[in-house]
Amino acid sequence: MKFLDEAKVYIRSGDGGAGCVSFRREKYIEFGGPDGGDGGRGGDVWAECVDGLNTLIDYRYQQHFKAKVGVHGMGRNLAGGKGDDVTLKLPVGTQIYDEDGETMIADMTHVGQRVQLAKGGNGGFGNAHFKTSTNQAPRRANPGLEGLERWIWLRLKLIADAGLVGLPNAGKSTFLAAVSAAKPKIADYPFTTLHPNLGVVRSDGREFVMADIPGLIEGAHEGIGLGDRFLGHVERCRVLLHLVDGTQEDPAEAYRVVRGELDAYGDVLAEKLEVVALSKADAIPEEEFEKRKKQLAKACGHVPMVLSAATRVGMEEALRAIGRIIDQGKLEDPNLHPSNKDTWRP
Repeated sequence: MKFLDEAKVYIRSGDGGAGCVSFRREKYIEFGGPDGGDGGRGGDVWAECVDGLNTLIDYRYQQHFKAKVGVHGMGRNLAGGKGDDVTLKLPVGTQIYDEDGETMIADMTHVGQRVQLAKGGNGGFGNAHFKTSTNQAPRRANPGLEGLERWIWLRLKLIADAGLVGLPNAGKSTFLAAVSAAKPKIADYPFTTLHPNLGVVRSDGREFVMADIPGLIEGAHEGIGLGDRFLGHVERCRVLLHLVDGTQEDPAEAYRVVRGELDAYGDVLAEKLEVVALSKADAIPEEEFEKRKKQLAKACGHVPMVLSAATRVGMEEALRAIGRIIDQGKLEDPNLHPSNKDTWRP
């Protein structure tokens, strides 16, 4: 199944059914009178959050959703039935925006949540509704009201407790594969991850969801590389695990590049707590290890954690640190660096 996290769809609620003009014409009834029924209400358009979906791929192949028209009224005071509703099944974490792409209509955050996107038109009154003492044979009925139509944007932001960020080939997918049952693509070239991956991590009797997004490069907020469009998937995370490749010559610069892209994205990510770790520790030359560790410590403001997914060095310590932040929700720690309060010190 392909991953699709944004879609534009057209919705239209059903028109109301028209009222009926009818008169009783039965033998032995001298004065029949009007008996036209009211029209039925048009169908509504709903959005419902369901379990078992993690992509908007269904809305790539169908972009138009129209509810049914209400049934017209009939004689003998028979009212028309309501038109059938249309329901858009959405994965957890989907945000619904108006056509301008900025006005949020709804944020679908839990299974079972339902939101009405367009209300069906009311049915028209039949002529029986207009009967009065001075007008006992009305020959008028109302047409049904038209339904509402609009274009909307669906944007999926995966709901995860922790997010993995870093430059391409920093070891994010390898880390996720090592700590969860997820099977992201892993290779020795950049941009092997082309769409976000989710994995359930178990550590010390607790479970939490971790998201791996494609790597960031300098200028991602301007659309360079894969851009920063996938950063929305870590907006809901409580903590970020920032992996810095320890095999490159200047890990401090790698940290500053990714940190700059997070800051350029906005306050949502710039203010999140992060755990900084030097990855691929098993591949760092022994004579360069301390030097690169100190370079990264100077850039982030504290001593980073050291990880190796191949040898599992530091993996449990990192998971425990992430788990503690998730459990606390909001960390109030005096060890936070005064000049870098969005970085957590292990």
